[in-house]
Amino acid sequence: MAGIYLHIPFCKQACYYCDFHFSTSLKRKEEMITAIKRELVLRKDELNKEQIETIYFGGGTPSLLKIDELKMLIDTIFENYDVADDAEITIEANPDDLTSKKIKELSKLPINRLSIGIQSFFEDDLKFMNRAHNAEESKKCLAEATQYFKNITIDLIYGVPNMSNEKWLSNLQQAFDFNIPHISGYALTVEEKTVLHKLIEKGKVPPVDENLALEQYHILVSETEKRGFVNYEISNFGNPAYFSKHNTSYWFGEKYLGIGPSAHSFNGFERSWNVSNNSKYINALLADELPSEKEQLSETNRFNEYIMTGLRTIWGVSFQKIEKEFGAMYLQELKKSAEHHIKSGLLEIELRAFSGKVLVTTKKGKFLADGIASDLFKISS
Repeated sequence: MAGIYLHIPFCKQACYYCDFHFSTSLKRKEEMITAIKRELVLRKDELNKEQIETIYFGGGTPSLLKIDELKMLIDTIFENYDVADDAEITIEANPDDLTSKKIKELSKLPINRLSIGIQSFFEDDLKFMNRAHNAEESKKCLAEATQYFKNITIDLIYGVPNMSNEKWLSNLQQAFDFNIPHISGYALTVEEKTVLHKLIEKGKVPPVDENLALEQYHILVSETEKRGFVNYEISNFGNPAYFSKHNTSYWFGEKYLGIGPSAHSFNGFERSWNVSNNSKYINALLADELPSEKEQLSETNRFNEYIMTGLRTIWGVSFQKIEKEFGAMYLQELKKSAEHHIKSGLLEIELRAFSGKVLVTTKKGKFLADGIASDLFKISS
Protein backbone atom coordinates (compact mmCIF):
# COMPACT_ATOMS: atom_id res chain seq x y z
CA MET A 1 0.00 0.00 0.00
CA ALA A 2 1.25 3.47 -0.88
CA GLY A 3 -0.17 6.96 -1.17
CA ILE A 4 0.34 10.24 -2.97
CA TYR A 5 -0.08 13.64 -1.34
CA LEU A 6 -0.25 16.76 -3.52
CA HIS A 7 0.33 20.13 -1.87
CA ILE A 8 -1.50 22.94 -3.64
CA PRO A 9 0.11 26.08 -2.17
CA PHE A 10 -2.54 28.74 -2.80
CA CYS A 11 -5.17 30.40 -0.60
CA LYS A 12 -7.55 33.34 -1.07
CA GLN A 13 -6.44 34.80 2.24
CA ALA A 14 -4.35 33.84 5.26
CA CYS A 15 -6.13 32.27 8.24
CA TYR A 16 -4.66 33.83 11.37
CA TYR A 17 -3.72 30.48 12.96
CA CYS A 18 -2.16 28.79 9.90
CA ASP A 19 1.57 28.11 9.54
CA PHE A 20 1.41 25.87 6.45
CA HIS A 21 3.20 26.87 3.25
CA PHE A 22 0.95 28.84 0.90
CA SER A 23 0.70 32.01 -1.18
CA THR A 24 -2.24 34.35 -1.63
CA SER A 25 -0.91 35.34 -5.07
CA LEU A 26 -2.18 33.18 -7.93
CA LYS A 27 0.10 34.75 -10.56
CA ARG A 28 2.13 31.57 -11.10
CA LYS A 29 -0.70 29.07 -10.62
CA GLU A 30 -0.53 27.66 -14.15
CA GLU A 31 3.25 27.23 -13.90
CA MET A 32 2.79 25.54 -10.51
CA ILE A 33 0.32 23.01 -11.93
CA THR A 34 2.76 22.26 -14.75
CA ALA A 35 5.60 21.81 -12.23
CA ILE A 36 3.53 19.49 -10.03
CA LYS A 37 2.63 17.43 -13.09
CA ARG A 38 6.31 17.24 -14.00
CA GLU A 39 7.29 16.11 -10.51
CA LEU A 40 4.69 13.34 -10.66
CA VAL A 41 6.27 12.04 -13.86
CA LEU A 42 9.88 12.36 -12.69
CA ARG A 43 9.18 10.42 -9.48
CA LYS A 44 6.96 7.68 -10.88
CA ASP A 45 9.46 4.89 -10.06
CA GLU A 46 10.26 5.91 -6.48
CA LEU A 47 7.59 3.68 -4.95
CA ASN A 48 8.85 0.62 -6.85
CA LYS A 49 5.54 0.32 -8.71
CA GLU A 50 3.60 -0.32 -5.49
CA GLN A 51 -0.12 0.11 -5.94
CA ILE A 52 -1.50 3.53 -5.00
CA GLU A 53 -4.43 3.20 -2.61
CA THR A 54 -4.82 6.82 -1.53
CA ILE A 55 -4.48 10.18 -3.27
CA TYR A 56 -4.85 13.37 -1.26
CA PHE A 57 -5.08 16.95 -2.52
CA GLY A 58 -4.07 19.17 0.42
CA GLY A 59 -2.73 22.64 0.89
CA GLY A 60 -3.28 25.50 0.88
CA THR A 61 -6.67 25.33 -0.75
CA PRO A 62 -6.88 22.72 -3.53
CA SER A 63 -10.50 23.66 -4.23
CA LEU A 64 -9.15 26.86 -5.79
CA LEU A 65 -8.06 24.78 -8.79
CA LYS A 66 -10.28 24.61 -11.84
CA ILE A 67 -11.89 21.29 -12.68
CA ASP A 68 -9.72 20.83 -15.78
CA GLU A 69 -6.59 21.47 -13.67
CA LEU A 70 -7.62 18.83 -11.15
CA LYS A 71 -8.48 16.42 -13.95
CA MET A 72 -5.08 16.94 -15.55
CA LEU A 73 -3.28 16.07 -12.31
CA ILE A 74 -5.48 13.05 -11.66
CA ASP A 75 -4.98 11.83 -15.23
CA THR A 76 -1.21 12.23 -14.82
CA ILE A 77 -1.30 10.01 -11.72
CA PHE A 78 -3.41 7.34 -13.42
CA GLU A 79 -1.10 7.38 -16.47
CA ASN A 80 2.09 6.97 -14.46
CA TYR A 81 1.10 4.95 -11.38
CA ASP A 82 -0.81 1.75 -10.64
CA VAL A 83 -3.91 3.15 -8.90
CA ALA A 84 -6.20 0.70 -7.10
CA ASP A 85 -9.77 0.47 -8.41
CA ASP A 86 -11.13 1.41 -4.98
CA ALA A 87 -8.52 4.09 -4.20
CA GLU A 88 -9.59 6.79 -1.75
CA ILE A 89 -9.17 10.15 -3.51
CA THR A 90 -9.63 13.16 -1.24
CA ILE A 91 -9.69 16.89 -1.89
CA GLU A 92 -9.57 19.53 0.82
CA ALA A 93 -12.08 22.28 0.10
CA ASN A 94 -13.30 25.54 1.57
CA PRO A 95 -17.05 26.20 1.73
CA ASP A 96 -16.83 29.37 -0.39
CA ASP A 97 -15.39 27.33 -3.28
CA LEU A 98 -18.07 24.64 -3.10
CA THR A 99 -20.79 26.16 -5.23
CA SER A 100 -23.51 23.86 -6.54
CA LYS A 101 -21.77 23.80 -9.91
CA LYS A 102 -18.34 23.01 -8.43
CA ILE A 103 -19.72 20.17 -6.28
CA LYS A 104 -21.45 18.57 -9.26
CA GLU A 105 -18.28 18.88 -11.35
CA LEU A 106 -16.13 17.37 -8.59
CA SER A 107 -18.53 14.44 -8.30
CA LYS A 108 -17.85 13.58 -11.96
CA LEU A 109 -14.10 13.23 -11.31
CA PRO A 110 -12.57 10.14 -9.64
CA ILE A 111 -12.53 12.18 -6.39
CA ASN A 112 -14.67 10.27 -3.86
CA ARG A 113 -13.99 12.05 -0.57
CA LEU A 114 -14.40 15.69 0.47
CA SER A 115 -12.55 17.25 3.40
CA ILE A 116 -14.31 20.53 4.09
CA GLY A 117 -12.77 23.25 6.27
CA ILE A 118 -15.84 24.39 8.18
CA GLN A 119 -13.95 25.28 11.42
CA SER A 120 -17.08 26.82 12.98
CA PHE A 121 -20.71 27.46 12.10
CA PHE A 122 -20.58 30.83 13.90
CA GLU A 123 -19.81 34.09 12.12
CA ASP A 124 -17.79 35.66 14.94
CA ASP A 125 -15.49 32.63 15.15
CA LEU A 126 -14.88 32.69 11.39
CA LYS A 127 -14.03 36.40 11.51
CA PHE A 128 -11.72 35.82 14.46
CA MET A 129 -9.86 33.16 12.42
CA ASN A 130 -9.95 35.29 9.24
CA ARG A 131 -11.63 32.54 7.27
CA ALA A 132 -12.61 33.30 3.67
CA HIS A 133 -16.13 31.85 4.02
CA ASN A 134 -19.13 32.74 6.15
CA ALA A 135 -21.47 30.62 8.25
CA GLU A 136 -24.23 30.55 5.64
CA GLU A 137 -21.80 29.20 3.02
CA SER A 138 -20.84 26.40 5.43
CA LYS A 139 -24.42 25.20 5.75
CA LYS A 140 -25.26 25.67 2.09
CA CYS A 141 -22.26 23.70 0.83
CA LEU A 142 -22.92 20.81 3.23
CA ALA A 143 -26.56 20.62 2.20
CA GLU A 144 -25.42 20.35 -1.41
CA ALA A 145 -22.32 18.18 -0.94
CA THR A 146 -24.18 15.48 0.99
CA GLN A 147 -26.37 14.98 -2.09
CA TYR A 148 -23.36 13.99 -4.21
CA PHE A 149 -20.78 12.55 -1.80
CA LYS A 150 -21.20 9.93 0.92
CA ASN A 151 -17.65 10.18 2.20
CA ILE A 152 -17.33 13.65 3.75
CA THR A 153 -15.22 14.85 6.64
CA ILE A 154 -15.30 18.33 8.14
CA ASP A 155 -12.76 20.20 10.25
CA LEU A 156 -13.91 21.95 13.42
CA ILE A 157 -11.76 23.99 15.81
CA TYR A 158 -12.33 24.18 19.57
CA GLY A 159 -10.64 26.17 22.30
CA VAL A 160 -11.31 29.40 20.40
CA PRO A 161 -11.41 32.49 22.69
CA ASN A 162 -15.00 33.37 23.62
CA MET A 163 -16.26 29.96 22.47
CA SER A 164 -18.38 28.67 25.35
CA ASN A 165 -19.06 24.97 25.87
CA GLU A 166 -22.67 25.60 24.78
CA LYS A 167 -21.45 27.15 21.56
CA TRP A 168 -19.11 24.21 20.95
CA LEU A 169 -22.00 21.79 21.51
CA SER A 170 -24.02 23.73 18.96
CA ASN A 171 -21.18 23.40 16.43
CA LEU A 172 -21.15 19.64 16.93
CA GLN A 173 -24.93 19.35 16.75
CA GLN A 174 -25.01 21.17 13.43
CA ALA A 175 -22.43 18.71 12.06
CA PHE A 176 -24.52 15.78 13.30
CA ASP A 177 -27.64 17.27 11.73
CA PHE A 178 -25.99 16.97 8.30
CA ASN A 179 -25.19 13.28 8.99
CA ILE A 180 -21.49 13.85 8.40
CA PRO A 181 -19.73 10.46 8.90
CA HIS A 182 -16.35 11.88 9.95
CA ILE A 183 -15.18 14.87 11.99
CA SER A 184 -11.65 16.12 12.55
CA GLY A 185 -11.61 18.25 15.71
CA TYR A 186 -8.55 20.36 16.43
CA ALA A 187 -7.63 22.48 19.43
CA LEU A 188 -6.70 26.01 18.42
CA THR A 189 -2.92 26.17 18.67
CA VAL A 190 -0.69 29.22 18.54
CA GLU A 191 2.20 28.68 16.16
CA GLU A 192 5.10 31.13 15.99
CA LYS A 193 5.21 33.52 13.02
CA THR A 194 1.42 33.39 12.60
CA VAL A 195 -0.86 36.41 12.81
CA LEU A 196 -2.58 34.84 15.83
CA HIS A 197 0.74 34.64 17.69
CA LYS A 198 1.40 38.33 17.00
CA LEU A 199 -2.11 39.37 18.04
CA ILE A 200 -1.77 37.55 21.36
CA GLU A 201 1.69 39.02 21.96
CA LYS A 202 0.28 42.52 21.41
CA GLY A 203 -2.63 41.81 23.76
CA LYS A 204 -5.23 42.33 21.03
CA VAL A 205 -6.78 38.90 21.59
CA PRO A 206 -6.75 36.73 24.73
CA PRO A 207 -4.38 33.76 24.93
CA VAL A 208 -5.72 30.26 24.37
CA ASP A 209 -7.26 28.76 27.51
CA GLU A 210 -5.86 25.22 27.71
CA ASN A 211 -8.35 24.19 30.40
CA LEU A 212 -11.25 25.27 28.20
CA ALA A 213 -9.74 23.38 25.26
CA LEU A 214 -9.50 20.24 27.41
CA GLU A 215 -13.15 20.59 28.48
CA GLN A 216 -14.24 20.96 24.87
CA TYR A 217 -12.13 17.99 23.80
CA HIS A 218 -13.95 15.83 26.35
CA ILE A 219 -17.27 17.16 25.04
CA LEU A 220 -16.17 16.20 21.53
CA VAL A 221 -15.26 12.69 22.66
CA SER A 222 -18.52 12.24 24.58
CA GLU A 223 -20.88 13.61 21.92
CA THR A 224 -19.32 11.68 19.03
CA GLU A 225 -19.29 8.48 21.08
CA LYS A 226 -23.03 8.81 21.73
CA ARG A 227 -23.58 8.74 17.98
CA GLY A 228 -21.40 5.73 17.23
CA PHE A 229 -18.27 7.60 16.12
CA VAL A 230 -14.91 6.02 16.95
CA ASN A 231 -12.11 8.28 18.19
CA TYR A 232 -9.54 6.33 16.19
CA GLU A 233 -6.88 9.05 16.39
CA ILE A 234 -6.68 11.94 18.86
CA SER A 235 -8.17 14.47 16.44
CA ASN A 236 -10.21 12.13 14.25
CA PHE A 237 -13.68 10.74 14.88
CA GLY A 238 -15.59 8.64 12.40
CA ASN A 239 -17.97 5.90 11.51
CA PRO A 240 -15.66 2.86 11.10
CA ALA A 241 -16.58 2.64 7.40
CA TYR A 242 -15.33 6.22 6.91
CA PHE A 243 -11.95 6.30 8.64
CA SER A 244 -9.44 8.29 6.58
CA LYS A 245 -7.42 5.67 4.70
CA HIS A 246 -4.82 8.24 3.71
CA ASN A 247 -4.10 9.56 7.20
CA THR A 248 -4.26 6.05 8.66
CA SER A 249 -1.51 5.00 6.24
CA TYR A 250 0.71 7.75 7.72
CA TRP A 251 0.13 6.44 11.24
CA PHE A 252 0.90 2.88 10.12
CA GLY A 253 4.18 3.99 8.56
CA GLU A 254 3.19 3.23 4.96
CA LYS A 255 5.10 4.71 2.04
CA TYR A 256 3.93 7.89 0.39
CA LEU A 257 5.07 10.49 -2.12
CA GLY A 258 4.69 14.15 -1.26
CA ILE A 259 4.34 16.24 -4.41
CA GLY A 260 4.47 20.05 -4.53
CA PRO A 261 6.37 22.74 -2.58
CA SER A 262 6.97 21.88 1.10
CA ALA A 263 5.54 18.37 0.68
CA HIS A 264 7.19 15.50 2.58
CA SER A 265 7.75 11.92 1.40
CA PHE A 266 8.56 8.67 3.21
CA ASN A 267 9.76 5.31 1.85
CA GLY A 268 10.07 3.36 5.09
CA PHE A 269 13.64 4.32 5.97
CA GLU A 270 14.21 7.72 4.38
CA ARG A 271 12.31 11.00 4.57
CA SER A 272 12.54 13.77 2.00
CA TRP A 273 10.96 17.19 1.68
CA ASN A 274 10.57 19.73 -1.09
CA VAL A 275 11.65 23.35 -0.85
CA SER A 276 9.07 25.65 0.75
CA ASN A 277 9.33 28.30 -1.91
CA ASN A 278 7.02 28.44 -4.92
CA SER A 279 9.45 30.14 -7.32
CA LYS A 280 12.38 27.85 -6.44
CA TYR A 281 10.11 24.82 -6.76
CA ILE A 282 8.79 25.86 -10.19
CA ASN A 283 12.21 26.82 -11.55
CA ALA A 284 13.78 23.54 -10.44
CA LEU A 285 11.08 21.43 -12.09
CA LEU A 286 11.32 23.47 -15.30
CA ALA A 287 14.94 22.30 -15.38
CA ASP A 288 13.86 18.69 -14.61
CA GLU A 289 15.47 18.89 -11.19
CA LEU A 290 13.90 17.70 -7.94
CA PRO A 291 13.97 20.56 -5.36
CA SER A 292 14.24 18.32 -2.31
CA GLU A 293 16.45 17.30 0.59
CA LYS A 294 16.71 13.85 2.16
CA GLU A 295 17.30 12.42 5.61
CA GLN A 296 18.12 8.80 6.39
CA LEU A 297 16.14 7.81 9.46
CA SER A 298 18.09 6.02 12.17
CA GLU A 299 16.65 3.10 14.06
CA THR A 300 16.06 5.45 16.99
CA ASN A 301 14.22 7.94 14.75
CA ARG A 302 11.93 5.23 13.44
CA PHE A 303 11.26 3.90 16.93
CA ASN A 304 10.36 7.36 18.24
CA GLU A 305 8.08 8.06 15.29
CA TYR A 306 6.26 4.78 15.86
CA ILE A 307 5.76 5.63 19.54
CA MET A 308 4.41 9.09 18.64
CA THR A 309 1.96 7.89 15.99
CA GLY A 310 0.97 4.70 17.79
CA LEU A 311 -0.06 6.41 21.03
CA ARG A 312 -2.27 8.84 19.09
CA THR A 313 -4.37 5.99 17.67
CA ILE A 314 -6.68 3.23 18.87
CA TRP A 315 -4.18 0.69 17.50
CA GLY A 316 -1.56 1.69 20.05
CA VAL A 317 2.05 0.50 20.19
CA SER A 318 2.50 -3.20 19.54
CA PHE A 319 5.04 -4.97 21.75
CA GLN A 320 5.40 -7.63 19.03
CA LYS A 321 6.25 -5.00 16.42
CA ILE A 322 8.75 -3.29 18.74
CA GLU A 323 10.58 -6.56 19.44
CA LYS A 324 10.50 -7.69 15.81
CA GLU A 325 11.65 -4.43 14.23
CA PHE A 326 13.83 -2.92 16.95
CA GLY A 327 14.82 -5.74 19.28
CA ALA A 328 14.29 -6.92 22.85
CA MET A 329 16.35 -4.07 24.34
CA TYR A 330 14.00 -1.44 22.90
CA LEU A 331 10.99 -3.31 24.23
CA GLN A 332 12.52 -3.65 27.69
CA GLU A 333 13.31 0.08 27.85
CA LEU A 334 9.82 0.99 26.60
CA LYS A 335 8.15 -1.08 29.31
CA LYS A 336 10.32 0.54 31.97
CA SER A 337 9.63 4.08 30.67
CA ALA A 338 5.89 3.40 30.54
CA GLU A 339 5.56 2.19 34.15
CA HIS A 340 5.06 5.68 35.63
CA HIS A 341 2.32 6.59 33.15
CA ILE A 342 0.58 3.24 33.67
CA LYS A 343 0.53 3.83 37.44
CA SER A 344 -0.81 7.37 36.81
CA GLY A 345 -3.68 5.99 34.75
CA LEU A 346 -2.54 7.63 31.51
CA LEU A 347 -1.42 4.44 29.75
CA GLU A 348 -2.55 0.84 29.85
CA ILE A 349 -1.58 -2.47 28.29
CA GLU A 350 -4.30 -4.29 26.35
CA LEU A 351 -4.27 -7.82 24.95
CA ARG A 352 -5.48 -7.85 21.34
CA ALA A 353 -6.55 -10.92 19.38
CA PHE A 354 -4.10 -10.58 16.50
CA SER A 355 -1.44 -8.17 17.67
CA GLY A 356 -0.89 -9.41 21.23
CA LYS A 357 -0.03 -6.85 23.89
CA VAL A 358 -0.32 -3.19 22.90
CA LEU A 359 0.38 -0.02 24.83
CA VAL A 360 -2.44 2.52 24.50
CA THR A 361 -3.48 5.79 26.07
CA THR A 362 -6.47 5.77 28.41
CA LYS A 363 -9.29 8.31 28.03
CA LYS A 364 -7.54 10.34 30.71
CA GLY A 365 -4.24 10.22 28.84
CA LYS A 366 -5.36 10.69 25.24
CA PHE A 367 -5.31 14.50 25.22
CA LEU A 368 -1.76 14.30 26.67
CA ALA A 369 -0.53 11.67 24.19
CA ASP A 370 2.17 13.78 22.54
CA GLY A 371 3.76 14.68 25.86
CA ILE A 372 3.56 11.09 27.07
CA ALA A 373 5.16 9.87 23.84
CA SER A 374 8.10 12.24 24.27
CA ASP A 375 8.71 10.73 27.70
CA LEU A 376 8.99 7.30 26.06
CA PHE A 377 11.38 8.34 23.29
CA LYS A 378 14.75 6.70 23.09
CA ILE A 379 17.36 9.48 23.17
CA SER A 380 20.18 7.76 21.29
CA SER A 381 21.11 4.44 19.74
